Formats: sequence, C-alpha cells, structure tokens
Amino acid sequence: MNPSSELAQKKLFLFDIDGTIAVGDTLYAGSAELLSYIEQIGGKAFYITNNSTKSGADYVKKFKNAYHLETTEEQFVTSGYMTLRFLLRHYADRTIYCMGTRSFIEELRRHGLTVTEKCQPDIACVIVAYDSELSYEKLCETSKVLLTMDVPYYATNPDLRCPIDFGFIPDCGAMCDMLAATTDKHPTYLGKPSKKVVDLCLQLSGFTKEETLVVGDRLYTDIACGINGGVDTCVLFSGEAKKNDLKDTPYKPTYAFDAVKDLYLACKAARGQA
Repeated sequence: MNPSSELAQKKLFLFDIDGTIAVGDTLYAGSAELLSYIEQIGGKAFYITNNSTKSGADYVKKFKNAYHLETTEEQFVTSGYMTLRFLLRHYADRTIYCMGTRSFIEELRRHGLTVTEKCQPDIACVIVAYDSELSYEKLCETSKVLLTMDVPYYATNPDLRCPIDFGFIPDCGAMCDMLAATTDKHPTYLGKPSKKVVDLCLQLSGFTKEETLVVGDRLYTDIACGINGGVDTCVLFSGEAKKNDLKDTPYKPTYAFDAVKDLYLACKAARGQA
C-alpha cells in the first residue's frame, strides 16, 4: 500500500467524484493541484461517477461554477452515459420505462430513445437510476411494471449511499433494494463496477492499462471497477471506505491514502519532485 515508483508511470487518472475529489459544491484540498499535475505530465483525467442525476453537460457547468475547473463532456463517463450507450445499442426502437431524474430522462430522449414513466403494454425494459427526485408515486409505478410485466430490468449503479456534506443519502442501490423487498426483482447494473467503464476511457484517451489508475472512495464499485478492467487502483478514505474495510474486502486496492492531497504528494514524490 506504500507509494512506489510505479505511480510515476500513471498518466490516465479515472476519478470518482463524490467522496473522492469533492463533496457537494466543495472541492477537496489537493484536487486542483493533482489535476494540474496530471496536465503538467501530459496526462488526462476522466470522471467515472456513478451519479446519474447529471449529464456530462451538467457536470461541465458544475465543475466550472462550483470548482472553477475547465472540463469537457468527453471527460465524464457517468453511469447514466454507460446506460445511454447500452440502451441505444439494444433498445433504440423500443419503449423504455425509466425511474430517474428529469435531467436523466431528458438526456435519454434527446438521443432519440422512447421513454415512458407510466406502466403501458409496449414496455421493452425497465431502467432505474439514482433518483434525487424520487417520490412514493414513482416507487408504486415502478413496482407495478416489475410485478405485472416480464421484461428485462436494469439499473445505473449498485451504490447504496452517496456522500454529501452532512454524511450520506440513499443512492440507486438502496432504491433497488427497496424495490426488491417489494417485487423480489433484482436489476443488472450498467455502471461501475463494469469493466466497460475502464475500456471506454482507454479507448477515448489512447493510454495503456499500465498508465492508468482508478481513484475512488468505494471498494465495491470504484476499486472493483479498476480490478475488473485490469488496471491499478487507489482508494481514498475521504468518503465511504474506511481503513478497517481493507481487512475483509475481496477488492484490494493497489494504493490507499487518507485523501486526494496525499495521493497528489505521493505522485510528485514518485517522480522525484519536491
């Protein structure tokens, strides 16, 4: 777990956002410095968040307004984007039932997908996303679809809770657990920890697996994603994962630090920088 010279080889950094480099509208100390370091060495940062409440365009605005960081849509490989790619490939001409935020549903429709929020006979599949606008009415309608229709059921991500300034709030996995308690149905998850997230970032960036590092605060999604994708990983104890969790987890990270600032200092030290 100690910093090693292998960190000096890393140029493609795949960051989780919430609990890793920021929380809410607050950028963690060391995040801006690490991003500047990555640019300085000719590297690239991608953001592989499982938060599907925002589109890539939404994140570009947030990073500029809240964090004063310039980014492009290409840098945000969200669980929502991975879900969009999957749906375009398999359900482009079908009706999709979706439980999600207005922003997420509008993003699907903007790409030509037919999306409904009501139970109807022509539904081809069900999508559940992290829904910060969740209502009891939505839960009832989703339960109705799952119990009365035999169609494939997918969800954006298995995260049980999302870091926020006062602690945590329920995430997509918790919402799916509530639906499972009602319907006995369990989804196939499309975001992290799927290896396809890493594969897409490698394809978009042109870097190699040896040059890549997945950085996150959650073992069963972030670190598992990197392991599944065959790249090195780094867990930060600034969000969900705690040091004691490393004892029993099957998802052992390559590196572990208290916070993003410590990772930044380790990267500089590995390259012999003061």
